[in-house]
Amino acid sequence: SFSATWVGGGYINGTAEAVYVPGYGLAWAQAPIGYSLSLVLGGLFFAKPMRSKGYVTMLDPFQQLYGKRMGGLLFIPALMGEMFWAAAIFSALGATISVIIDINVNLSVIISALIATMYTLVGGLYSVAYTDVVQLFCIFLGLWISVPFAMSHPAVTDIGLTAVHQVHQAPWLGSINSLDIYTWLDNFLLLTLGGIPWQAYFQRVLSSSSATYAQVLSFLAAFGCLVMALPAVLIGAIGASTAWNETAYGVPDPMSKKEADMILPIVLQYLCPVYISFFGLGAVSAAVMSSADSSILSASSMFARNIYQLSFRQNASDREIVWVMRITVFLFGASATAMALLASSVYGLWYLSSDLVYIIIFPQLLCVLFIKGTNTYGAIAGYLFGLVLRITGGEPYLYLQPLIYYPGCYPDENNIYIQRFPFKTLAMLTSFFTNIIVSYLAKYLFESGTLPPKLDFLDAVVARYSREHMDKATLVKSDNIVLNELAPVNPRHSLTLSSTFTNKEAFNYVDSSPELSNTEDN
Repeated sequence: SFSATWVGGGYINGTAEAVYVPGYGLAWAQAPIGYSLSLVLGGLFFAKPMRSKGYVTMLDPFQQLYGKRMGGLLFIPALMGEMFWAAAIFSALGATISVIIDINVNLSVIISALIATMYTLVGGLYSVAYTDVVQLFCIFLGLWISVPFAMSHPAVTDIGLTAVHQVHQAPWLGSINSLDIYTWLDNFLLLTLGGIPWQAYFQRVLSSSSATYAQVLSFLAAFGCLVMALPAVLIGAIGASTAWNETAYGVPDPMSKKEADMILPIVLQYLCPVYISFFGLGAVSAAVMSSADSSILSASSMFARNIYQLSFRQNASDREIVWVMRITVFLFGASATAMALLASSVYGLWYLSSDLVYIIIFPQLLCVLFIKGTNTYGAIAGYLFGLVLRITGGEPYLYLQPLIYYPGCYPDENNIYIQRFPFKTLAMLTSFFTNIIVSYLAKYLFESGTLPPKLDFLDAVVARYSREHMDKATLVKSDNIVLNELAPVNPRHSLTLSSTFTNKEAFNYVDSSPELSNTEDN
């Protein structure tokens, strides 16, 4: 069920589109390899430390180390990422459905969003896990069944020929010219490293029964990601090898009609028999649904635990948290739908917010898990630097002019400058090193006495330092140490806490052996 988070509608539609668009082709279809690698890296380096420390959400380690306010700041890019992702998915789904049934796009977006929100509300995490498995199976079957039918359509040239030769358009294998290598690398790193710090991924890692199992799941999912991309690549190639004027689609081709992003539903619709195309499109809609529900659930579980419980109501009951989650699932579902309907450039917003996940959250996650001695001062500095460098780099999707013109930038048809320099990776590295340098500088200035302790207004260095050196006896006596912040992070507690996010009635046997699952971690 891991790979299902990534193998959503956006992934399948996007891969087919990249292969189809002339001038891009397979060389630019980075998502399959990028996301598979990100799952492998997540499994190798991130799953174990996160799972064995018993965190419940991705924001837990940040709040434990950098304090509640910093956790709240990091919640913003994480939330935006999940929300725009859900919105992008809903708009893709609306488009797909309006290709199949001739109904208004907006209506189909609303209906599909309602269905996704409803079953997330009813089932919580388990609904996500089960719908994912069913849905992967559906996509796989639906797309593979339709591929041979589409290939044997009389208007389609042999895709082996069009891979390297110009027939209806440039060959679909595509190529990367020397000027674009850095852009390609930047996007590739963005997918690979920026695909790790998502609550949608960690909610799977942290709810698995042991750290090792989480790793195995990550590797299996990486393989699943690659396998699921095959039919999408083939469908993109078929789209590139079709004489569209010989089909019911007519003239001009999807590229000229600006419908390239819909190439997958179009191929299913016009090159396959009716009953097959219904099955295939049904599969794609199912795919889309499940990625949307898992991201809405991620956003609301981060809110319920890290914002509501840890920042406002430390002693809220499990039931209260469950209700907060239900309400936020509904609210986030509604706002994602609103964005899908209103924002013309949902994809631009999703690009920008996934960039922020890569530039802001990824380096902070590295620091929290692997680098000792970073503190809130460094975290805030790194956050701001990353944010500023990303926004000053511009975003053509949102018609945002860059303020910093890196070498090699050129204007597009709207006169917005496009960067060829890998500035996103630069921003990520700047954020990472700023965090480390500022943290160590602050630590040095306070510990050497250059700055008086009262200037430590975030309690990030002095207070923490003195707490560590307090006498053991006082530690035991005083009840009000920071242990109350750490309590929910202790694995034994997390069992009761993770049960807040699950449907207890359906799974009574899960709670019966807490001892077992704990001893595996240690």
